[in-house]
Amino acid sequence: MSRSLIPGLRSLRTPAFGADPAGARLARIRRSPNFSVAEGSFQNPVGARIRPSGSTMEFAKIYFRKEERVRRGPAGTVPVHATTLADLAKPPTDGLRVTWMGHSSVLAEIDGRRVLFDPVWGERCSPFSFAGPKRLHPVPVPLAALGPVDAVVVSHDHYDHLDMPTIRALAGTDTVFAVPLGVGAHLERWGVPADRLRELDWHESAEVAGLTLTATPARHFCGRGLRNQQHTLWASWVVAGPEHRVYHSGDTGYFPGFREIGAEHGPFDVTMVQIGAYSEFWPDIHMTPEEGMQAHLDLQGDDPARGLMLPIHWGTFNLAPHPWSEPGEGTLAAARRAGARIALPCPGEPFEPTARTVPTAPWWRGVAVVPDGGWPELPTPSGSRATPTDSGDQEAAPVA
Repeated sequence: MSRSLIPGLRSLRTPAFGADPAGARLARIRRSPNFSVAEGSFQNPVGARIRPSGSTMEFAKIYFRKEERVRRGPAGTVPVHATTLADLAKPPTDGLRVTWMGHSSVLAEIDGRRVLFDPVWGERCSPFSFAGPKRLHPVPVPLAALGPVDAVVVSHDHYDHLDMPTIRALAGTDTVFAVPLGVGAHLERWGVPADRLRELDWHESAEVAGLTLTATPARHFCGRGLRNQQHTLWASWVVAGPEHRVYHSGDTGYFPGFREIGAEHGPFDVTMVQIGAYSEFWPDIHMTPEEGMQAHLDLQGDDPARGLMLPIHWGTFNLAPHPWSEPGEGTLAAARRAGARIALPCPGEPFEPTARTVPTAPWWRGVAVVPDGGWPELPTPSGSRATPTDSGDQEAAPVA
């Protein structure tokens, strides 16, 4: 690209694209053991193809094929928990409660503190308000009604994890932002004061409100524009309190590092693991439900009785060729094979991971396109709480 064109292109970048690291921040990036000066980019813990493999034409045929396009979204109105705020007003019995808000956005209440992971309250995960993947369900609660948050944790700078309108709203509060190295440049452009940023490399930790937040490795990539320079890091996160500890995967492909993270920081009361938006066209940077379950087991030292897994990164945006309901069904089947505990809340439904019962009914079956051959038989409930969609035969509501 012509040097003379680059300043002009930069001037066209709207604030949603964020900012490039510069000055002391860029110098720190270049000193990171995870940054290759020779290649000018952060490196994955194991090799990963970050661009779609195979034929673009073949991918387009699959993605836009009518019969498959229909399956990639819900056939009815996605149920959203109706009493989230009232439920959150009561303290958790054991000091730990988790509320999946959709996609990778999770509110975790840990030993009297509140941590918000990858908050995306915008209508589209895109730099534009008029284009890009749109929400398939509303946010369970308005951001302003959520109340004080001690820490906001961001896994990486892709639009479905780092949302400018949401960050700008939170910038006006007293919360602290924990982000991977380089991501702070975006947040500062959007109004977050530098003294409320905790910008971490892998294996670095910050203390926030009595919690220890640690950035841990992930296998992914970064970038908010066409010219992706890989100058911002991606991470998974461990948050540990006096009594409880949780893990959030962010976006990642499967890699052996999960076992190392578990050995150093686990076991976990709950792992929040990415199991959606996978494809054979990008097998190294997102996990299938089966790989997500294996990651959970690795994190828990191969003991399926330890902790609980919450599947994330699905249900809210259409980002891949697979059917909308497939991540949930795949996780249900993988947990059954492994004998592991999972939670399957609908968006906005709080649950306590250490409680005897957690939501495990396949709520999506009532609003999804029924697969050829019908729904698989459900496992015998164990530690679950029945809901009206347990049978999978609830009549689908009309699309909103």
